[in-house]
Amino acid sequence: MESIMILQLKLKNDGILKHIKLPEILPEIFQIILRYIYGGKLILEEYDIPDIIKIMDAASKLGLRELIDYLQSYLIEKKTDWFEQNFNMIYQASFENNSFLELQEYCTNLIFDEPDKFKSLNFSSIPEKLLVSIIRNDKLQMSEVQVWEHVLKWGLAQNSELPSEPTSFSVDDFNTLKNILQQLIPFIRFYNLTSKEFSDKVFPYMKILPKDLCIDLLKTFLNLSDLNSKPSDKSKPRITKKINLKTIDSKIIRYQHAELILKWVNRLEITDELTTSYEFKLLFRNGLATRKFFHEFCDGKSHTITVAKVKDSNEIVGGYNPIAWDSNNEYSNTKDSFIFSFENNNRIDNYILSRVINEQYAIYNQGNRGPIFGRGDLDFWRCAPKHGGNSKSQKASYEKSIRKTGNFFFTEELEVFQIIKT
Repeated sequence: MESIMILQLKLKNDGILKHIKLPEILPEIFQIILRYIYGGKLILEEYDIPDIIKIMDAASKLGLRELIDYLQSYLIEKKTDWFEQNFNMIYQASFENNSFLELQEYCTNLIFDEPDKFKSLNFSSIPEKLLVSIIRNDKLQMSEVQVWEHVLKWGLAQNSELPSEPTSFSVDDFNTLKNILQQLIPFIRFYNLTSKEFSDKVFPYMKILPKDLCIDLLKTFLNLSDLNSKPSDKSKPRITKKINLKTIDSKIIRYQHAELILKWVNRLEITDELTTSYEFKLLFRNGLATRKFFHEFCDGKSHTITVAKVKDSNEIVGGYNPIAWDSNNEYSNTKDSFIFSFENNNRIDNYILSRVINEQYAIYNQGNRGPIFGRGDLDFWRCAPKHGGNSKSQKASYEKSIRKTGNFFFTEELEVFQIIKT
């Protein structure tokens, strides 16, 4: 049982001690918050993730919105690897407190982009509102029959006495499951199922569905020989990705980055959908090793994306070259190249896109250097460590700067991919 934090306050007037109870806040957690209130900062590296979540929870109880936002941003930006390994725990923790909206959004978006995260959740302990938030969303990348199977799995897990197969259900069992799932059933898009999926997966559980829905589904799926029998107003599809990006072999970018970069390549708006499938083929990966191998692996290759992580930061910089790289120590002309940056390597909402404006200087092919965009707009491996880095980005041939500073910087990792339509 959580201990109760009790503050003793001595009033000036009468000298009487007053007690203020702070339920469910551990004394050691409250001490951390007091240090933050009076010192103005926390050294979060000193605490493990479960403790940070406890600090967030206590901050919520005390109404410290600024601290909650700071801790959420820290977890999202700095602890994504830990998220991958402990997704179930962090997702449930985020939905146990309505103050953790950024964490909820981040985790939910991960599920939409990586459905395996959904499948990995512990269905016996997922809160109902958490499950509703997932299945009601158009972006869930999962077939409707899978959604239905997971909802059933959750419902059965809520009552260990329910049989695993509907053939063994009693009338009371059906009523129990119906009551458990009554808030979830409205978000299942039954009309998106195939006739076989309906017959095999839903029909055995028809007794848990509302009577009107049950009758309408039976009429619909019994008349599927008529191509117009499925009511279009009831078979709203989920938004499935129209591209099929193969697994991206990257230590720097995620699927979301790749998808946005492809939209830039195709000159689409962010809200537009890609209608072509692509593969990101890794041509080259290099940390701080020798520079010559870039040209060895990439010369002659066109439609390439270069991405690099700036050392000691979460920043990503990169560029797109639609024409082939070379080692001829000359400029190449193109109107379609661009450079970009992401402030955070785990998110895509804060980016800068800069297209070429001086086409004759779009790409520079220097045989003993790395990828070079423009006249120093994005220049990798200039070999100038005395200036505090080996790469630089400074506006010249592209429309805007992609970094807040024109200073040199070191790259922690650099990758080059060739974009291939599949």
